[in-house]
Amino acid sequence: MIRNRRILTDISALSKNDDMTDTICKVVIDDKNTLGPHSVFIYGPKDTPYQGGIFEISFTMPSDYPFKPPKMMFKTQMYHPNIASDGTICIDILKDQWSSALRLTTVVLSLSSLLANPNPNDPLVPEIAHVFREDREKYNKNVIAYVKRYATNN
Repeated sequence: MIRNRRILTDISALSKNDDMTDTICKVVIDDKNTLGPHSVFIYGPKDTPYQGGIFEISFTMPSDYPFKPPKMMFKTQMYHPNIASDGTICIDILKDQWSSALRLTTVVLSLSSLLANPNPNDPLVPEIAHVFREDREKYNKNVIAYVKRYATNN
């Protein structure tokens, strides 16, 4: 019962997003199923090649939340070293650095931060990480092309 209350509290806080209007565009919650799937749409961070895009992240809540992290994946096609073509995300707080003290809003902010600050040292897509490290101009052009193609019609 307590876990269900925590899920509802976190989803409610994410849906209100009063403090995150620069990050969250909209939240779509499945009212019939607390565990999901749900979606959050985030803006591309300002002053990054992702600016101008809106990115959908699908998430489900595990029944043992908050002791296990939510399952999250990008539904929007991404060009990013830490996001695979199937939407899988490589970020420590969704894996081994999860803590029950973390909230959904914190995770969404971390994903926005990941867009602004890729981690090429822990890539899911080594080829993109290589471009990021070796040719930032090419990386930025590729990101902008993906944003125009996949993230501007949400």
